[in-house]
Order: sequence, then C-alpha cells, then structure tokens
Amino acid sequence: MKKYNHKKIEQKWAEKWEQDNLYQTSEDITKRKYYILDMFPYPSGAGLHVGHPKGYIATDIFARLKRMQGFNVLHPMGWDAFGLPTENFAIKNKMHPRVSTKKNIKVFKEQLSRLGFSYDWKREINTTDPEFYKWTQWAFIQMFKKGLAYESYEPIIWCPSCKTGLANEDLENGKCERCDSEIEKKPMRQWVLKITDYAERLLQDLDKLPNWDKSIKEMQRNWIGKSEGAEINFLVKSQTCLSGRQESKVKSELKVFTTRPDTLFGATYMVLSPEHQLVVELKNQIENWSEVEKYIKEAQKKSEIDRTDLSKEKTGVEIKGIKAINPANKAEIPIFIADYVLSGYGTGAIMAVPAHDERDFGFAKKFGLEIREVISGGNVKVEAYSGDGKIVNSEKFDEMESEEAKQKITEFVGGEMAINYRIQDWVFSRQRYWGEPIPIIHCEKCGAVPIPENELPLELPDVKNYEPTGTGESPLADITDWVNTTCPKCGGLGKRETNTMPQWAGSSWYYLRYIDPQNNEELINKDKDQYWSPVDFYVGGAEHATRHLIYARFWHKFLFDIGVLNYDEPFERLQHVGLILAEDGRKMSKRWENVINPDDIVDKFGADSLRLYEMFMGPFSQPCIWSTNGLMGTRRFLEKVWRISENLEDGFKSDRNLIRELHKTIKKVGSDIEEFKLNTGVSAMMKLVNVMEDKKGISKTNFEMFLKILAPFTPHLTEEIWQELGNKTSIHLEKWPEYDKELAKDDTYTLAVQVNGKVRAEVEITDGISEDEIKEKVLLNLQIQKWIDNKKIKKTIYIKNKIFNVVV
Repeated sequence: MKKYNHKKIEQKWAEKWEQDNLYQTSEDITKRKYYILDMFPYPSGAGLHVGHPKGYIATDIFARLKRMQGFNVLHPMGWDAFGLPTENFAIKNKMHPRVSTKKNIKVFKEQLSRLGFSYDWKREINTTDPEFYKWTQWAFIQMFKKGLAYESYEPIIWCPSCKTGLANEDLENGKCERCDSEIEKKPMRQWVLKITDYAERLLQDLDKLPNWDKSIKEMQRNWIGKSEGAEINFLVKSQTCLSGRQESKVKSELKVFTTRPDTLFGATYMVLSPEHQLVVELKNQIENWSEVEKYIKEAQKKSEIDRTDLSKEKTGVEIKGIKAINPANKAEIPIFIADYVLSGYGTGAIMAVPAHDERDFGFAKKFGLEIREVISGGNVKVEAYSGDGKIVNSEKFDEMESEEAKQKITEFVGGEMAINYRIQDWVFSRQRYWGEPIPIIHCEKCGAVPIPENELPLELPDVKNYEPTGTGESPLADITDWVNTTCPKCGGLGKRETNTMPQWAGSSWYYLRYIDPQNNEELINKDKDQYWSPVDFYVGGAEHATRHLIYARFWHKFLFDIGVLNYDEPFERLQHVGLILAEDGRKMSKRWENVINPDDIVDKFGADSLRLYEMFMGPFSQPCIWSTNGLMGTRRFLEKVWRISENLEDGFKSDRNLIRELHKTIKKVGSDIEEFKLNTGVSAMMKLVNVMEDKKGISKTNFEMFLKILAPFTPHLTEEIWQELGNKTSIHLEKWPEYDKELAKDDTYTLAVQVNGKVRAEVEITDGISEDEIKEKVLLNLQIQKWIDNKKIKKTIYIKNKIFNVVV
C-alpha cells in the first residue's frame, strides 16, 4: 500500500493546475455566471498566520462547487497595498514602501499558492500599480467635477502617532484603529468627499439586500444614524459694558437640531460643543474665557466614545457674559459648553430639556438648573420622562398630543422640519507618502484644478525621506520639481496637491477591476459589468461593516449615477468570518508570541488537512480556538479516505444502507456549502467514511461520487485519487453529483404533541435529532402556539418517539 505523501501530491498538482490554466475564468457570456469575492488583504510584513486563510478556504470551496454545478466562476485575488499599515511597516524596518510592498506580496502569494486556491491569477490586481490607481484618480476627478470632492479647513481627527488626519471610520473605541493612540482635533486643510449626499440612499437601499447579515445592516443603519426632527434658531445675547452701564445686545443666532421640538417650551439652557465656531466668535464677550479655553483643551484629549458615554458624569462650563433666548417663550437661558455635545452631529449645539431627556436631567441636577415639565406622563422631580403624551406648560399648545405639537411648535417659532444624519463627510486626504496622489493642481488664479484626464495616472514620485512630517504636509511637499507645475486651465504657475488618498480609496472599487483588469481605455467595460456584476457573494471581516462596505457602496452608487455601471448596489450576498483565536484563547499576534505559521502546518500535515480542519472547527461566522490536536483528527480522516481508495475491488457492490447514506451526504454537503454550514458538511462526510469502513468497502462508482463532494474541500488528495482510479480529466472539471431524492430522504415519524395532557397536534420528526431540536420544532408549530400563547411554560415531558407534552 502506497503511503499518503501530502508534500509530493500537493506540489505535483499545484504545478499541473498552473500549467493547464485550470482555473482561468472564461469569457463565455452565454454561461450562467457566479462572482465570489474575498476581501483582499493588505500584505503585511508578518505574512499569514493560520487564522487568515479561513475565509479564503471557504470561498474556494464555494467557487469549486459552483464550477462543478456548471457556472462560469470569477474568483480573483489581489492586494490592498497602499496606506498606513504598509507604510508603518516600511518605516519600522527602514525599507522603502515600494520595496517592502513587493517583497510582502511575494511572501503572501507563495503562502496562498500552497493552500490550493482556485484563483484566476491572470486577473491579479494591486492598488499601488499606476495602471490600477489611474482609475482611482479618474473617479476622484469625476467626484470633484460633480462637487462631491471639496477642500475644507476645519478641525479634523488627528493621530499624533501616525501623524496624519483620519476619518471617523478609522477609529475604534475612540482611538486610532492602527496604533491605538489617543486622537486630537486639529484644524487643517484637507480633501473631503461628500458622502452625506448619499446618506439617505445608503440607508434606504439596505432594504434591497435581503442576503446580507442583519447585524451588519443594523451596524450600517446606526452609523448613518438618521434622525427626523426640526432646525430651530435661538437668538444669542451678549452683555457689553457701555459708559459704565450694562446694555444687552443681540449678537447672533444659534441653530439647533432637535428630534423633540414638542418640548421646546421646556428648554431651560443650551449646550455647545467645545469645537463650536460661536465660542471663538464671542471670545471677547465671554467673561470667563480662561476657564472656557481650559475646558476646550481638555475636551480635545477625549475620544468621542468617552465624551458620549451615558454612564459617566457630565462635565461642563457655563459661558458667562452671553445668554440665549428661547424662541417659544422669549425666556433668557444660560449657555454651557460641554464635551458630551459633538460638533459633527446636528449643528454642534443642543437645546437642553432636562425634564424630558436623561442626559440633560443629570446635567441640570449637577448645575442646579431649572427642570420644567412640558409633557405629562412622568415624575420629572425624580427622573426624566422621555415618552410622548399631552403638552403642558406650553401656552396655546397645552393639551395637544406630542406628535401634532412637533409640527405646530416648529411653525410657531419659524423653524423647519429637518432630517439629520450621524455620518459625516469623509475626510479623504492623508499627510503621508504611501498613497495615491490626489490629481489636483492649485493655482492662485483658478483655484483647485483637476489634472487633464489624458495625463493620468499621476504617478507617486520616489522620495528619499518618506517618513511623516507631522507638520500637516506630506513628504511630497519637499519634492519641488514635482510640486511646481503649470495650471492646466490658465497656463500660469501651479502647485500639485501633496496630500495623498487614504487606504480606503482603492478598496472602494477594486472588485470592479477584476472584471476587466487589462482595460486601458475605461474603468470597466459596461458590457462586462452587465454580465459579471453585482458580486454574487462577498466574504470578509465584520470589522469592515462601517468602513469599507459603506465606502464601497458610496463609490459604486456614484459610478452608477454617472453611467459607468449598470447596477446601484455592488454586493448581492454578504458573509462575515469568525476569528480563529490562538490556543491560549487570545487573538493571534506577534506581541503575544502565539502566532502559528500556515507554512509549518502545511509542511507537517498538508494543505488539505489544514483546509478541512479550518472548516470543521465550528460555525463559520463564530470565533473558534485553534487546536493542533484537532488538526490531527482531520489528517487521520484523509488517511482513511486514502486507505479506502487503495482497497477498492472490481465488482464490489455497495451495501444499500451505505448507498442511502451516500445520497443523503451528497444532498447535505451541497446544501451546507451553499448555506456556509461548512462544519456540518465536513461532519457528514466523516460519518459517511465511517460507514464505508463498517461495511468493509464501497463500489468504485459510489466512491467516485463521494470523491466529487470531498474535492472542493481537499483538492489535491481527491485529484490524486481520481487520476489513480483511471480518470484522465481533472476531478475539478466534473459535474457535481446528483442525489436520488428517494434514497436521500430522512427517516421520519409522527409525534403526538399534548398541551396539559390533551393532544393538540401531530408533528413530523426526523429520526436521530436531539430532544432540544424536537422541543424547538414543537413550540414553533402554529397549532401548538395558539394553546400556549401568552402562557408560561412550566415544563416539557418527552417520551421517545411517542409523545411530547407541554405543561403550561
């Protein structure tokens, strides 16, 4: 008997598949298409650990299934290689980012190639390739022409460690997600994309995506954060000393956004964010400026998470010397500055109604401010009442219901009903070197002018010093020969934009380029887009729900709006990957010295053993803990398959029970791959192999059917056995086996269901399922639900295969 030599087999077939272009995507548009996509990796210097391939293995299994089902499959791979992660690695290792990127991609590609993935490498893309980012720059220019890309000068999120501006989406728990540093607010010139123009469509079109995980859609809804309410202006009065006497004078207006205009008569103070422009404008009228200024500086050190944490005691400072006038009752009310109000939400100012808002209530109690009830229904001396009800203490609006009063009171004070969004415009420039150059020239006469499209790509020039400056300028600013140029509009002197794009730029549309990677004339051929788009199935980390996925949907909708694309949503189905944790239960990290290199596992156990084990570990979307001992189990399973293949006898007739188990397994594995229940699919195949052993063998025909369903999981082993059995073509070009519906039927029985001892229904139960599964099925039965609705279930009694009694 030949030994199962995984090293020899895996190398042999990897070389043969590459030589035969086995996985090259066909351009035959008459076939049914299927586009399955991985979130492409950024090639870090550390290379892959065993947690990284989990999603790639799953999509590869899915792609192989779809090919065997007759689909024309697009399953590509590329590299998200611009941005902070790559640049920080290069700085740390004193290596130019261009050099480190090339080296890291080579390592990643070699590691991925060892795992037997069926990628079409002829479609490989790299966001740092000028022929790719030419079209990133082109898309930016189109946004600029439509007014969606604009320059801004205002406080932005600044990471003092990465020395660059960040978008809100680049934060985790209020800190820089790359280096975990505390962020600051720093006024700076930057480029911004007006994603807020698309906020409503990004929100509403989530309803077009029934195959997205509900939790990810909810995360997007919360991030977009739609609020319906009213915008209302408050007059601001400052106290100015004239000829030795106090004279009140109206200075300016203060606009607030509120979801509860029905409570306006209960507004007893106002609160501004520390960043609010009015604070600076009224500096000379503020009597306690030094106290206010100190508070502003302290607030800049806090993250937004800390500032808005409801459990923390609220802080603030009254701005003395100015008052606001409540437009509803003309009452003068104090104005505070407090860090729980954020500049990016609404107008950066709130009317505080302590009787009907929990946060305002705590603040008012702390500072001894008036609490005025205007909605009946609670005890506002004890706690805030935030519900609806009848209006009180609001003059002519008394006795009106809350919902009606919102519109009426807004009209009464000259306000407007409005919609507000939590999402902010996307800060799109980085003061770093390793990113796409922004294709803009600054001219004193013409302002910001895009470079001519026929001059794209604007290539990133080489620099000796690529470290961030921390001055607000990128290292490109020092290359005077590159910076100084002529204005394309007037021919006068101009200067190139020296900020670069963020890492998210190329990843916002990369999936489109896989469809048409060699096109030098346009971003994508519209006919090819018509055939291949949208992406049928997208698999990746849930951490991108409020960053990459929102950005990609925004770019996609914009490209659709200008006629580049045929569809307005990019991804039909979405699935996130659960992490593989180290054996110590922590995230794999060099810091913890708990990283396992997949190359070591492949050397010792084989790529097929690794692939099968990672799918067997547990539900795909759930985190699970790595166990090398567990991997040994899948290796033993493959050795069983190898032994059975060596002992097939001509003329052997399979046992009928084995044939039934085979057809059940074909049915289950096919549906489990489709539903990404890959662990139970593996389990079913293990059970089948045990039956083969018990029955002392299997016919060659039936064994070949089994090999076909195992092939997506373990491509090398099955290809080797398939060829050894005398087949001339690749098993991966075979049709997925069809199961006999009668043979694949599960054995079932009828279970009588009682409620308090009386039979109320009969339920069909599959043989072999657990009591918990039976209980779940019984309680979901509609006939039973009407007898137990609104009643407490005291206990359940199960007599195996006969009766299930629910006691209420």
